[in-house]
Amino acid sequence: MENLAQLEALCERLYNSQDSAERAHAENTLKCFSVNTDYISQCQYILENALTPYALMLASSSLLKQVTDHSLALNLRLDIWSYIFNYLATRGPKLQPFVTASLIQLLCRVTKFGWFDDERFRDVVKESANFLSQGTSEHYAIGLKILNQLVSEMNQPNPGLPSTHHRRVACSFRDQSLFQIFQMSLTSLRHLQSDVASRLQELALSLAHKCLSFDFVGTSIDESSEEFGTVQIPSSWRPLLEDSSTLQIFFDYYSITKAPLSKEALECLVRLASVRRSLFVNDAARSKFLAHLMTGTKEILQSGQGLADHDNYHEYCRLLGRFRVNYQLSELVNVEGYSDWIRLVAEFTLKSLLSWQWASSSVYYLLGLWSRLVSSVPYLKGDAPSLLDEFVPKITESFLTSRFNSVQVGFPDDLSENPLDNVELLQDQLDCFPYLCRFQYESSGSYIINMMEPVLQSYTEKARLQTCDKNDLSIIEAKLTWVVHIIAAILKIKQCTGCSMESQEVLDAELSARVLQLINVTDSGLHSQRYGEVSKQRLDRAILTFFQHFRKSYVGDQAMHSSKQLYARLSELLGLHDHLLLLNVIVGKIATNLKCYTESEQVIDHTLSLFLELASGYMTGKLLLKLDTVKFIIANHTREHFPFLEEYRCSRSRTTFYYTIGWLIFMEDSPIKFKSSMEPLLQVFVSLESTPDAVFRTDAVKYALIGLMRDLRGIAMATNSRRTYGLLFDWLYPAHMPLILKGITHWTDTPEVTTPLLKFMAEFVLNKAQRLTFDSSSPNGILLFREVSKLIVAYGTRILSLPNPADIYAFKYKGIWISLTILARGLKELGTLGWT
Repeated sequence: MENLAQLEALCERLYNSQDSAERAHAENTLKCFSVNTDYISQCQYILENALTPYALMLASSSLLKQVTDHSLALNLRLDIWSYIFNYLATRGPKLQPFVTASLIQLLCRVTKFGWFDDERFRDVVKESANFLSQGTSEHYAIGLKILNQLVSEMNQPNPGLPSTHHRRVACSFRDQSLFQIFQMSLTSLRHLQSDVASRLQELALSLAHKCLSFDFVGTSIDESSEEFGTVQIPSSWRPLLEDSSTLQIFFDYYSITKAPLSKEALECLVRLASVRRSLFVNDAARSKFLAHLMTGTKEILQSGQGLADHDNYHEYCRLLGRFRVNYQLSELVNVEGYSDWIRLVAEFTLKSLLSWQWASSSVYYLLGLWSRLVSSVPYLKGDAPSLLDEFVPKITESFLTSRFNSVQVGFPDDLSENPLDNVELLQDQLDCFPYLCRFQYESSGSYIINMMEPVLQSYTEKARLQTCDKNDLSIIEAKLTWVVHIIAAILKIKQCTGCSMESQEVLDAELSARVLQLINVTDSGLHSQRYGEVSKQRLDRAILTFFQHFRKSYVGDQAMHSSKQLYARLSELLGLHDHLLLLNVIVGKIATNLKCYTESEQVIDHTLSLFLELASGYMTGKLLLKLDTVKFIIANHTREHFPFLEEYRCSRSRTTFYYTIGWLIFMEDSPIKFKSSMEPLLQVFVSLESTPDAVFRTDAVKYALIGLMRDLRGIAMATNSRRTYGLLFDWLYPAHMPLILKGITHWTDTPEVTTPLLKFMAEFVLNKAQRLTFDSSSPNGILLFREVSKLIVAYGTRILSLPNPADIYAFKYKGIWISLTILARGLKELGTLGWT
């Protein structure tokens, strides 16, 4: 480069050019500044003399990379540190914001990396404080920016710094400087309180939030998660936290600012509401802190200020949610003004439930608060009333009503918009809600039944018709889906404070009976033609979820002898007087889904998951073998009876299907039963083996081979003993191994075929539960390794000779990785035979 002007032109092209080739040329030309330590002095020259912000940005970012990637001499790092401080003090107010930010990041990176190398680096807080005392808002802003970046830098690992060293630095910084910085943030907030709409307020709030969000104990908490646990503030901070003005400053800022500043103030309050219990020296100090929190949140509810903003609203719900995590009901009821607070929170919750479309992601925190409160009722002592009896039933009913109201809006089938398809949000809400239902189970149970029965009756009547309005049916099915999900969630837990276990079982039976009645309707009449409809699929998924929770509570191996009242009531209502009859209903629904759903991979997967849960239970598995439906499935697992096997989109589900079938087959431990059950797969083998080489590359062969390999992998997964593995080995070897070798040689260039084939072989040679332990006189181990060797050599020699496509992982690397897995397992098996 001939001169500085030429460099500035290159920098402008680097950061501004729309031409990628021009940018690449500029980047390559300027790369030397960030990789060659000889250019550090030139970076300083650029900072001193360049006129354009892009050249300054190049110098700053290059120095940052040099400091991060190279072990620079201590004197050089100290020179950079001092130079940047002076540079920001003299020229900082006139710099572009992105240049200032880059220089501050450089300053903080040098500070962190040199923290233990020289004590002068630890003067960073004092040097930053000088900016706050210079009298100009520009310098004040730079000082706050330095402190913000410093806390962030110390709190997060760096690529060029070992994690143990990072933690040592972070702990030292926490002990020596963080408290002082937090005090400075509070001082700034008080100083700037009357400075309306100031950028400095935002920086001061951000600094306070960063201090409160510091990883105090090195747990690396994921701040993106909603539940970040308890904030482990050091004991040295206690006087500041016990000072009521600390909490109040954030409530004040919430009241005097608008979003996003008001949201930042709430975030700080959320952190303060989460401080560890042991921080306070006694119950009186803690009660005072809690009372202040309750008073502040109550005033926000009374005024409603800022809650029309969605971000504020959501953060405020998070703040209320912290009351359920960090405080006991016994503490809350003894705070003066509790009755007004709980009434306002209840009213706020009811409004939130009615505004479900706007506040759906926030309701989780409110339901969590109420569920925690009702769960604490049995441990509540003293005469102070909790008032939960008055408010919880209203909240329960409002939640149910709001779910029905949401259906009337008529959501499109777009999975991102329908709340029934937002699995995570649905799960969050339904995890908390059952505790509210069981708090006064008799009244909430009756309310659910009264809401469900008219809808169920209407659905039953429409099943008898030949035609019906599609939209009406979708709305009815959506309402029923909500109710079934709610009943399933209730059955998932058994905690009940308002009635005996016997009464609880009777109520469980009442609710379950309605779902079981619904199943008789879903697959009959007009509704049996709706398996392709999204609303019908949602309903069937909800029914499967109900069966999963019901099974664990009342049919699982741990609940076989503890549900007399439930079955007595089910016998009265539906004639289902024992586990076997109920299992027959469940399996009937499983069989119906497997027969009728050919396009919904979600329903098939959910159905097979339930089927596998039943089969893998010791007692439930034994009971399944008594059912005619299960006997039919084991004997007739063909595409004619289960069309989903023919759908390529459901081909991954075949492994689970055959894993379950294999589990049931091997439970009977009968070689004759095994061979008869494998007859459908044998027919596929015979068909493929008789296919001439000339037509072996057709789609029909391709999909048959893919399906067969997935099926065999499922059967292999189910073998968990020497005996069951021996049955499969003798069935496959030697008769059918040539077809597997033929498949890999003819379809090497097709990962759709080779991946399931190799995965089957990887499972087949896996010696889990010592299932590959052959008799000492048996050559089977060696024979198996020989077949494995043929397969790997055939695949390896062909795949390596093929050209590399764009997606080289799917085409080559994945298959090679599985092949190496097969080889490793095969060699391990040889080792058990004494080979070296």
